Amino acid sequence: MRRLSRFNLVSLALGLAFLYVPILILVVYSFNGSRLVTVWGGFSTRWYAALLEDLPLQEAALTSLGIAFVSASAATVLGTLAALTLTRLGRFRGRLPFAAMVYAPLVMPEVITGLSLLLLFVAVGFERGVVTVTIAHTTLTLCFVAVVVQSRLASFDRSLEEAAMDLGCPPLKTFLTVTLPVIAPAIAAGFLLAFSLSLDDIVIASFTTGPGATTLPIRIYSEVRLGVKPEINAVCTIFIAVTAVVVILASLISRRTERPAAG
Repeated sequence: MRRLSRFNLVSLALGLAFLYVPILILVVYSFNGSRLVTVWGGFSTRWYAALLEDLPLQEAALTSLGIAFVSASAATVLGTLAALTLTRLGRFRGRLPFAAMVYAPLVMPEVITGLSLLLLFVAVGFERGVVTVTIAHTTLTLCFVAVVVQSRLASFDRSLEEAAMDLGCPPLKTFLTVTLPVIAPAIAAGFLLAFSLSLDDIVIASFTTGPGATTLPIRIYSEVRLGVKPEINAVCTIFIAVTAVVVILASLISRRTERPAAG
């Protein structure tokens, strides 16, 4: 096995530090007793208690979580169906335009996507709010789910399905009992990716949002322009913790599903 050189180790350490040290600083200063976020005033959990009284920030966080869950669920279903279509139907008529529409958000700047959706909603007279942001996030994240699931389907052993159907299993039951359990880790990964992208988005949400649909990134951005409040560090730390727990649980579930298959 080839050992890493000192240059590679230093580069790796600097890269990881660049990514995770700012997050670590944010978490540490969420327990800062001082109102000045750049001055350490001792360990305290006062800002987590103050967060319970910050109703606008709470509403924005709940709005973001609700939009992220609904849009990620819809994107997972639609993205999985798109991946199945592109993988299983071969070269059907209209495949190229269909694939282009599915993968367009991957390369399209978010400003253009957000402006296009805004013009669409205005043209059809659709009132902007939670529904429009959810539709926009579903459009944005669908392609990522399709890519993840399609990569798993490309290496799927079709003989398993053929054996099940030879034994008299209908196509739908074959998909539910044979195909779906095998590609379930990819579907779960696509859902988590779509959820995190929706939770993080600010560009498209700013174009498609309306009254009563202020997401957490938009709320944080609007407040940061006037100065960073300690409560922002606290709410971001909570979201980091929730994300870490979800990723760990997904990893454990993925390992459990892989063990029977390996055995």
